[in-house]
Amino acid sequence: MLDFFVERFPAVTEASWRDRMQAGDVVDDAARPIGPDAPYRGHQRLYYYRTLADEPRIPYEAQVLFQDAHLLVADKPHFLPVTPGGQYVQETLLVRLKRQLGIDTLVPVHRIDRSTAGLVLFSLDPATRGAYQALFAERRVEKSYEAVVHWPAGHTLAPVYRSRLESIKGKMPVWEAPGEPNSETRFELLEMRGTDRARLRLSPVTGRTHQLRVHCAALGMPIVNDPIYPTWLPVGSERYDQPLQLLAKTLEFIDPLSGTARRFASALRLAG
Repeated sequence: MLDFFVERFPAVTEASWRDRMQAGDVVDDAARPIGPDAPYRGHQRLYYYRTLADEPRIPYEAQVLFQDAHLLVADKPHFLPVTPGGQYVQETLLVRLKRQLGIDTLVPVHRIDRSTAGLVLFSLDPATRGAYQALFAERRVEKSYEAVVHWPAGHTLAPVYRSRLESIKGKMPVWEAPGEPNSETRFELLEMRGTDRARLRLSPVTGRTHQLRVHCAALGMPIVNDPIYPTWLPVGSERYDQPLQLLAKTLEFIDPLSGTARRFASALRLAG
């Protein structure tokens, strides 16, 4: 098998493939490790975990809050991406859970930002995955977030805010533009924290990228420790002791399979 991988993927060195296989990073469809000396067999389905030489370690762990035959709900910490991309592969919620639980069919049915902590729902069964993905696509999931924001003196909270958000696909930041609103957020004041900060409940009616962060900044109350809105900080200035104070707090929906009401709540708390 080592010879096969070296021939099939020549951009990766033989030594690197040997290290990956000896570390158990190459497995078959039953999650059994394939060693470098394993005999080659044609038409075999294999999987390997892509690695990056300088991938940074995220020093926080996710918690599984719920699991049945169809769904898994995880409490994601700040800074951990949901899926592989860019400089993160192993240090992602999806890969960590697959390795921890040995469930190769695990797929997220929605996403939250890397900077945001809180609830992420995963599908375990490919046969029922579409039913749960449709919940989010058709806006049949009630979501609420909590945020700690900067609170200007004399500030008044608008209960609803709408604006038009635009972006270059795959690029940041997102900005507000003239025209018909395509985003809507509902706000509720939960508590004041001193004289210059407040904890809010944010309920997005729409699900635009960075919607909550842009809306808070537009209203003059940016989320504490936001590295983009209103000021984009230099790459590499991220600090693990200053996480974005935004938490995906609750998810509520009618289960498309059983018809029962589901409600999940994050056990995490914002410290800002």
